[in-house]
Amino acid sequence: MNSNFETAELEQLLSFNTPLNGEVARWERKATCGDRFMPSLNNLSQFNLSKENSVPSIESALNDYYKDACFDAQDIQSKILSYKSKAPVSAAASSSLRVLYSQNKVETAAVSGASKKAFRAIPQAPERILDAPDIVDDYYLNLLDWSSQNVIAIPLGKTVYLWNATTSDIKSLFTVEGQDDYITSLQWTKDGQHLAVGTNSCVVQLWDVEQQKKLREMRGHAGRVGALSWNNYILSSGSADTNIFNHDVRIQNHHVSTLSGHTQEVCGLKWSHDGTQLASGGNDNIVNVWDVNNDAGFETPKFTFEQHTAAVRAIAWCPWEQNLLATGGGAADRTIRFWNTQTGACVNSIDTMSQVCSIQWSTHHKELVSSHGFSQNQLCVWKYPTMAKVAELTGHTSRALHTAISPDGETIVSASADETLRFWRIFEKESKIPSVSRKVKESSETSMMRSNLIR
Repeated sequence: MNSNFETAELEQLLSFNTPLNGEVARWERKATCGDRFMPSLNNLSQFNLSKENSVPSIESALNDYYKDACFDAQDIQSKILSYKSKAPVSAAASSSLRVLYSQNKVETAAVSGASKKAFRAIPQAPERILDAPDIVDDYYLNLLDWSSQNVIAIPLGKTVYLWNATTSDIKSLFTVEGQDDYITSLQWTKDGQHLAVGTNSCVVQLWDVEQQKKLREMRGHAGRVGALSWNNYILSSGSADTNIFNHDVRIQNHHVSTLSGHTQEVCGLKWSHDGTQLASGGNDNIVNVWDVNNDAGFETPKFTFEQHTAAVRAIAWCPWEQNLLATGGGAADRTIRFWNTQTGACVNSIDTMSQVCSIQWSTHHKELVSSHGFSQNQLCVWKYPTMAKVAELTGHTSRALHTAISPDGETIVSASADETLRFWRIFEKESKIPSVSRKVKESSETSMMRSNLIR
């Protein structure tokens, strides 16, 4: 036989790419699969080359959280019913079995308890729905607040109404005069005895709620007052004139300082829990952080954040971490960002896929809730810092513009352009963070000593 022919035929038989008779050879189908008990070295090498370029998913972070919660940070390979240490030596066999049974029972109970703490049911339907006719549909206003006395203040039309969540009683506080005037913002004092109200006529009013008496008017702004925030006796007001005024309500000449750091309307304003930092957001897509201990002076922003691409109205300080600030952007941005106001770093962010209208932190759990506009007008509950979505609450038929949290920290009320108030029981009282409420209390106690620094 011709040796050249034999060599060619042998090469053809050994070639995986040119099977005989044009049929797919059996060995070709097996070649790409490898042994079912052994990984393909080619695929494994490709994975090792590209794995560093992959982005960790939220689901992976959530799975890690569930693993830690269920196994109490133990190795996932460990068995729930395995014995972590040898049982004590006993002379009697029955005694030895009793020791093993008791040890196993304790470990099983511990794991079971950890699993129960890791999960809780959040009702998908609101506990209560109230009508809110004639509420102004304006993203740049702040028209809802819940006092420490369990009273909700909300303006409907030209009138400010007070609804007592304990007794369900409702009363009107006052009605603004003037054809073009209306309420643009309101904020309770810490004790719940007084209410500050901003108007379209550029005036800030201070009311005694118990006496239903207006105590004073504070003027000076050249535009509507859309944002208010208290720091003990200091009331900060943000206006469409781009300025922030600080008013000391104890003295006749109330205007003690002006903060100028925005180029468009100020629509978000919030003092930190310890009273040393003020965060402001504007229609210029900017977030400013003002610090009373700033070496350059309080009237110069300590930090200016420009990463948002839409108006920033949603602003909230974390109750258990002093320098953690959350901000949310409007329809063109849709992002919640988290800032370390000590270093100025953006430590976390998430695209919520819809306009961010408001943010509230929980004092019972390491979670926060955000309210949104188009397209679902939903409330989202997020786990921090993984930003895993714990729940999504729907029901509003228009954007959920405003939210407030109850004094006990369990319930969120949302006010929407669909002219309804909805009450959601989101945060259970069983706290996973025993120190959170205490930290909030300590921060508020120290803020009184520091409030005079901005003067």
